[in-house]
This record gives sequence, structure tokens and C-alpha cells, in this order.
Amino acid sequence: MSGLGDQFEAFSRTVDFKVFRPDLEQALVYSDGSKGGRPPFDPVLMFKILVIQTLNNLSDERTEYLVNDRLSFMRFLGLGLSDQVPDAKTLWLFCERLTQAGAIERLFDRFDATLRNAGYLQMSGQTLDATLLAAPKQRNTNTEKADLRAGRIPEDWQDKPAKLSHKNRHARWTLKFTKAKRQDDGTIPATDLVIPFFGYKSYISIDRKYRFIRKWKTTDAATTDGARLREGLLDKINTASTIWADTAYRSKANEDFMEKQGFVLKVYRKKPHLKPRPRHIQRSNAGKSVIRSRVEHVFADQKSQTGLFIRTVGITPATMRIGPANIVYNMRRFLFLERISTSA
Repeated sequence: MSGLGDQFEAFSRTVDFKVFRPDLEQALVYSDGSKGGRPPFDPVLMFKILVIQTLNNLSDERTEYLVNDRLSFMRFLGLGLSDQVPDAKTLWLFCERLTQAGAIERLFDRFDATLRNAGYLQMSGQTLDATLLAAPKQRNTNTEKADLRAGRIPEDWQDKPAKLSHKNRHARWTLKFTKAKRQDDGTIPATDLVIPFFGYKSYISIDRKYRFIRKWKTTDAATTDGARLREGLLDKINTASTIWADTAYRSKANEDFMEKQGFVLKVYRKKPHLKPRPRHIQRSNAGKSVIRSRVEHVFADQKSQTGLFIRTVGITPATMRIGPANIVYNMRRFLFLERISTSA
């Protein structure tokens, strides 16, 4: 397996998973065993299973089966053929405890500290953007939709706890605008495409130098991008003050906020209505695009490598799904940078 290029062997060699133990033990709050019962699985082992699950976009049941089936998974976890493997219910309970404790943010910050200790500091400015993440569509009446938008639980759901537990009250509908594609005859339609979309938004901020995710946030799909810039998405310890973003983040409120915080905002300028875009603005936008577009590579990697999709119900479990995906991306990026630095 080593000769064939076992990815998890590289994970074990490069990432010190023991650094997560204090935060995991604090979140899980296992008993001391004085009352008897089966001892719990090692929290670092469970976290490594979560990494496997996130990296391969697996359900709890599929994770249990593949850990029992694949030698590469067993070797990564340090398990032998006769060792007991956590079942799907144990995996679900582990994630549930992490969710209730709000531990995923602390785990992300813990690995970010590991990156800084390894010399990967936040440098050369930062780029931020958002992507839409789909969730299973809900079939609600107009009255129920109005109650959900107002933050109320629909009256028909209040005495039906089973139904309420399956209803996603936090995901929202929005419209996704995409550029019209070129037709077979070579022409391009005059109007772009508008696609209804249901789910959440994942916001990230990456540093320009190493392209690690440094800040992140999860919201419903209907939130406006510009206002999120002022809600903890900016990394204040970056060595440069420049921020790159698209036109959604250009506003008077953001410009005033940036000036007070000491940041310099590099945002695209829109084309004037019914007028051609001036040549100097075209050149300026092109220069900004070269830098800003790199954040799109992060989203493309997450969706292609981990198949990022929100199966859970509620904003808190969705955050628990997106958080590990951000940690795993940083781990894979760390492996890549370490490999090229070694080969150089």
C-alpha cells in the first residue's frame, strides 16, 4: 500500500492528530469509568474516523462498513483485524456531542495554530467569498414558509415532534445566477440563467500566500454576502491589510468598516448601466481577478474531493458538516505544501 501511494499514510506522517486530544476530551466529557460500563473509544481515533468520513463523503453506516473492510483505513486508525470498530450509532453520537459542545470551531483553530507553528503564517493579504451548498428540498405550504421566514414554528408542527425533527427550519431558498452558455450555432443568449436553489452558504477567507482557510462561517442560502464581511470573516493577524472580494462586498458600510479596521478593500467595479466599461476599470478588474479567483479553487476542491453536500437538518449540524470539510481541506493543503518543500 505504501508503494501504491496510500494517502492516509501521508496524513499520519505529516499531521499530528494528538494535538486535537485536549479539545476533544473537553467536548466529549467522558466519565472516569468509576461506575463501570464499556470504556469509550479513544477520542483521537474517533476524530480520525471523522476525517475518513469527510474525505470520502460517507454516511455513518458506510463508514462503519469501509473501516472494517479496508486495510488502508485500519492502518490509518491503528486498528488490527481483530480490534473492535465503532459502529454507525457510535459515530453519530460522537458527532452529536461535538455539535452540542460547539467544538468544531475549536478544532479548526487548533489545527490553524499547528499551521502557524509550522511556519505557514497568514501573509500577503486575504481573499473571501461564499458558495452555495445544497440541502434536501422541503415541501412546505405558503403559510408554513411565511412562519419559517418570521422565525416561528408552524402551528401544525408544534404537536408533531417526529415531523418537526425532519423539517429543516434554517435552510432557505434563493436564486442562483449563472452565465448563459454558448449555443450550438455560436451565439450567446442575451439573458443569463436564474436557478432556484435551496440550502446553505459557506463563507471562507483564505490567506493569499499559502491559501489556507483562516476564517469561515455558515449561514442559510438567502443571506446577503456583503453584510457577512463585518461578522468575523476577516483575519486581523494577516501580515498585509489588503482584502480581495467580488462586487457583492462593495458597499458604503463595508468601506467605512474597512477604513476603521485598517483594511484595504480590492473589489470589482460593476459595468455602468447601458454603458461600456472604461478601459482602466477593465484592467483593474482583470488584475484583481487573478488573485480573487484562487478562492474558487478551494470550493472546487471541496466539492470534487469531498462531495460537500448538507444531509443534516438545521444550521448547527450543517456547520458541523462544513467545519470538518474546512479542516480536511487545510490538512490536504498542508500535505501538498510539505511535499513540494521537501522535494525542492
